[in-house]
Amino acid sequence: MMLFDIQSLIILVPVILIVITIHEYAHAKVADMLGDPTPRQAGRLTLNPISHIDPIGFLMLILVRFGWAKPVPINPYNFQDPRMGSLYVSLAGPFSNFFAAWFAGLLLKFIPHTFWYGVPILLSVLTYFIFINLALGVFNLIPIPPLDGSHVLEALLPPSHYHVMHNLQRYGFIILIAIILLFQPVLFAIIQFLFRLVTYSF
Repeated sequence: MMLFDIQSLIILVPVILIVITIHEYAHAKVADMLGDPTPRQAGRLTLNPISHIDPIGFLMLILVRFGWAKPVPINPYNFQDPRMGSLYVSLAGPFSNFFAAWFAGLLLKFIPHTFWYGVPILLSVLTYFIFINLALGVFNLIPIPPLDGSHVLEALLPPSHYHVMHNLQRYGFIILIAIILLFQPVLFAIIQFLFRLVTYSF
């Protein structure tokens, strides 16, 4: 997966744009459905990938397959239950990626192998699509700000512990870089395990 030749980049860049869009649109759509107009007002309820790109996170996805997009702004006080609303919105992004990877795996399973081997470029696109969706989903569940996992954890913590997450925000980026550098083999092992599950019957 760690290929940097021109052909791989030509496939990888549009796949990353699509995967990021799926992730962030899911956040925005769930927030909108739960009564928060903030993402719509911020122009984030869109399938235009340009609205969702974070330059550093995008570059990280290309270089090391782990990264992030521009966070979707929400106002949890627009939800009927602010804590649960925040939880649902935070989980929507990663779960949309896992669903997209699973659906792509079904395409591999039910479309005859002769088709994929006859059009290898499509097989490469779908393989990257599955892998990047899984990578973005897994990485974003890490409970470090500004990743989705931090918002999930914050929604589950009692209010008396909110200061822990707020203190982490000051060092979130540094911690994320350290996790990528120190725990990349562990993250890849998790993603490869999920990848094998999704593509098991292919």
